[in-house]
Amino acid sequence: MIIGKAVIKKSAAIGKSDMNHSPESLQAFALAASCGSLSAAARRLGKSQSTVSGAVARLELDLGVQLFERGPRQLILSEAGANLLIYAKEVLAASDRLTRHAARMASGQETRLTLALSDAYQPKQYEARLLELDQRFPDLQFECLLAEHTDVLDLVCQGRAHLGLLAAQPTYSGDIAYARVPASAEFGLFVARSHPLAALQTVAIEDLARWRALRLSSVTTSDTPSDELFVSGARCWTAPDYLLLLEMAVLGFGWAALPRQLVTWYDSGQLQELQLPGWPKHVPVDVVWSRQHELRPVAAWLLDRLLESV
Repeated sequence: MIIGKAVIKKSAAIGKSDMNHSPESLQAFALAASCGSLSAAARRLGKSQSTVSGAVARLELDLGVQLFERGPRQLILSEAGANLLIYAKEVLAASDRLTRHAARMASGQETRLTLALSDAYQPKQYEARLLELDQRFPDLQFECLLAEHTDVLDLVCQGRAHLGLLAAQPTYSGDIAYARVPASAEFGLFVARSHPLAALQTVAIEDLARWRALRLSSVTTSDTPSDELFVSGARCWTAPDYLLLLEMAVLGFGWAALPRQLVTWYDSGQLQELQLPGWPKHVPVDVVWSRQHELRPVAAWLLDRLLESV
């Protein structure tokens, strides 16, 4: 399709703010390039060939470039057309996302979801649920916040997180709704292999009391399975999350109660699990949400899936 020089000059004089590349023109351009002919593109779009030809001509006029060369039997993209086709497809994809996004909003479906959880509670079930979330809601903006114990509850109460996963608490405030998930978290006691405690076949609470304890800094009540092991006034270092506690333990700074799954993933064989009666411990896990903030469709779907067994 040849556009005269005079027409191109006229197009170049048009200000950018005056240009309006309609989705119809972009779609006609992309489909004509894909099909190799205007007639084939017209059939695919259910329009007349003249309508598609006019849409492509208008786009060439707006852009000020020739998009196609006419071959003997099919349209051939010009150099400019080949370059601009990439951007045309990006605009069409963005337009499709806009349409889907608006449709979800009109139906009441949220466009953003935030889940707060401890880095202790990430068994395979949650990975599977997140894969399902990605497949079912590909355009959803998803945010995962790592927090521990009461910090999870605070994020949910403030509306900062829609759902939270944490070690089951004995009681919850009246504005927190909760349910028990099928999976539990498993905790063990760990020290660096070079630590003196690692040389003991079995340990007692008295043995632990002689050495520095590593624990969460966010703990203010009996939140963790290891609280019974801490002696008042004993030496203690703290960190805001279990991964940092694990790194402290690897460096030999003390002993820590750690999620066994986390140790499996990250310690590279540098930690040794201590043998203490009653350990390892299985800790039940609850999913929580706020009664003050209505769960919309995606959050409600994820809640239902978290409560189902894999």
